[in-house]
Amino acid sequence: MAAISISREKLPLYFNERHGDTRQPNSLQWAIMLVSGVLIYGSHSVLLNLCKVDGKIPFNSASVVLMIELTKLLFSLTMRRLELGIRVGSGRLGLPSFKYWVPFSIPALLYCINNNIVVHIQLYMDPASFQVLSNLKIAATAVLYRMVMRRRLSWIQWLALGLLTIAGISNSYGGLMNAGTVDDYSSSSKVHVTMWGLVLVMTYCAISGASGVYTEFILKRQPQLSLHVQNILLYIFGAVLNLLVFLVSSWSSSDGTTDFFAGYTFVTWAIILTQAGNGLIISAVMKHASNITRLFIISCAMLVTTVASMVLFSLELNLYFCLSFVLVIVAMVLYHRK
Repeated sequence: MAAISISREKLPLYFNERHGDTRQPNSLQWAIMLVSGVLIYGSHSVLLNLCKVDGKIPFNSASVVLMIELTKLLFSLTMRRLELGIRVGSGRLGLPSFKYWVPFSIPALLYCINNNIVVHIQLYMDPASFQVLSNLKIAATAVLYRMVMRRRLSWIQWLALGLLTIAGISNSYGGLMNAGTVDDYSSSSKVHVTMWGLVLVMTYCAISGASGVYTEFILKRQPQLSLHVQNILLYIFGAVLNLLVFLVSSWSSSDGTTDFFAGYTFVTWAIILTQAGNGLIISAVMKHASNITRLFIISCAMLVTTVASMVLFSLELNLYFCLSFVLVIVAMVLYHRK
């Protein structure tokens, strides 16, 4: 194929130099992103439980998710302006034509659903159980990776997925045994899982696997687009969808959460800022690495959540949880083994 020479001046603004976003984070940047991702991901369910008032989430989940999307969008817009200022000295955003926008509507919808589900899951299980069970994302992601990205799994990886399934069953069984004896006002202090919580977390993991694989697919399928441009497109859709969810939930609300900032505290704002940072980290991971790295972050975050729950909520671990914890660690090592 003959090479085509195109001058930089004639390239569309949404194209990067050499027709692709080739800049890779250096080792220090990767280390900072991975450690930050683990800490942020591990603290998410803990912070949500700290927000509870009389066993309930006091804020409208859609308003918090919308604020997260707007924060990420503002950061991406700022970085895009800096990027253009450095490269072409222009203040224009240089967004691509609409055909580049459409693919981002699908992951935005999936993230909208999941980011609202995760808030309500905290009402039906303790933070540590949620983190253990959320490792079932690995199974969902692996299967979809095989189907969409055409990546084969070794027998060791299939063994790891089997151990992960056993871990989920073990923690669910132990949690369901405690579910009927836990007081709603101190539910974070005991390992427990309700049946409805189990349904929600399974749905959450399935959607998370689908959204993660599809997002990586479109990020890498359009290498000519700047990561900041791709983030802008994704977060615009996310903001619009969550605004619609907030409006619908407000019209049908009967619990006093019609005020956009109702129930907000310092912890709520901490959730918004940390989850915005986490979203930006994960997008960089999937652009320059893969979902395997994202799953590594999720698995390591389990330890952060467990330790934080023991310190803040005096979490009482049972045998089933400990067995699940060990199995997840073994599965993680086997799955990521080269």
